[in-house]
Amino acid sequence: MATVRVMKKMYGVCSHAIRQTTVLKAARILQQREFSVNEALRQQQFNSSEEKPQFPGASAEFIDHLEFIQPNVISGIPVYRVMDRAGQIVNPSEDPQLSKETVVNFYQKMTLLNTMDRILYESQRQGRISFYMTNYGEEGTHIGSAAALDPNDLVFGQYREAGVLMFRGFPLDLFMAQCYANADDLGKGRQMPVHYGCKDLNFVTISSPLATQIPQAAGAAYAAKRENTNRAVICYFGEGAASEGDAHAGFNFSATLECPIIFFCRNNGYAISTPTNEQYRGDGIAARGPGYGMMSIRVDGNGVFAVYNATKEARRRAVAENQPFLIEAMTYRIGHHSTSDDSSAYRSVDEVNYWDKQDHPISRLRHYMTARSWWSEDDERSWRKKSRKTVMEAFEKAEKRSKPHPDLMFTDVYEEMTPNLVKQKEAMWRHLQQYKEHYPMDTFTK
Repeated sequence: MATVRVMKKMYGVCSHAIRQTTVLKAARILQQREFSVNEALRQQQFNSSEEKPQFPGASAEFIDHLEFIQPNVISGIPVYRVMDRAGQIVNPSEDPQLSKETVVNFYQKMTLLNTMDRILYESQRQGRISFYMTNYGEEGTHIGSAAALDPNDLVFGQYREAGVLMFRGFPLDLFMAQCYANADDLGKGRQMPVHYGCKDLNFVTISSPLATQIPQAAGAAYAAKRENTNRAVICYFGEGAASEGDAHAGFNFSATLECPIIFFCRNNGYAISTPTNEQYRGDGIAARGPGYGMMSIRVDGNGVFAVYNATKEARRRAVAENQPFLIEAMTYRIGHHSTSDDSSAYRSVDEVNYWDKQDHPISRLRHYMTARSWWSEDDERSWRKKSRKTVMEAFEKAEKRSKPHPDLMFTDVYEEMTPNLVKQKEAMWRHLQQYKEHYPMDTFTK
């Protein structure tokens, strides 16, 4: 036992000596390093005027006087345009040199959208559908941007992008079916009118709450980047939606995660009844891009070629460089916000007439085509008659179709209906049987 105690004591002494030696060596190394650093600093002449900020949160220079940054540090972000109000190309080098067939297609899609708007707006006023939102005056933003995208690109719309879907090939029959919520509606009658969606055309279904599509689009763009599919995402919204917190979240996520996305803001002057001078104090929406680290541009939204050029280049670079782009298309909402709105309460008739008669995107493009002898008065009369007939045929067909089966209200969420949904469904049918004289069940699909 004595031998064991002696060995333990010797082990303890040795361990203590090793620890002391290690500590002394570490202390000497630190002293040497400190001396080397101090010596280097003594040898280097310090000049405070050349010192650069090392803070990780921003890139900037030091200044030695108190100065607050003014809201408008520049005169205003310029508006990129290609043709003027008379349809004349301002700078020939910016002309996209599109073929006659392509330009005529642009014009026909824009006017077809306009015709569909007029007929469906009137149908709501007659009580034949419950709600509608027109696209008057913003047709150039739809067609110009849609034409610059790849068909595989994913679209997140707000509720005034029917022209984008139309350009992608969504038929009039399905536009009408959605507004009438009939049995042909892809959404099975479960959405408000104008809340379109089409999986086959990569157009995500419209959601009523404002700006929810912005962070959703950012997530979809990040997924596209991870999959390396050479695919871009475009997200449409208005200047009013840009005031929502969702816009901040979407912008910031897209920039920090370096997502291939185009944020396309339709600045049409009014967020329902709120004019832009009450909506924000800065220089519009494009001015916000640099603050998030995004490439930004402001374009003439009433000129379809400016929208086309900007979107095409943004799309190319977004995919090639994996970075977000912000496009602010300056335009004007000629129609009421919706059929629930009377815009005469907050803007003058003269103001609306100016944009309708003097600076309409459809008129501009027609001037351009007429100057090149691509479109005549006869072409105009023939096309207007044909397009109206086509819209009316789809309209009449949709009105005659039956409504979706009531059971569809409970499908497409769960693989199997939950107990509470089963109870709700049973309660619905009991109610319909009890008060069947109040429900025209013969108009529903059997």
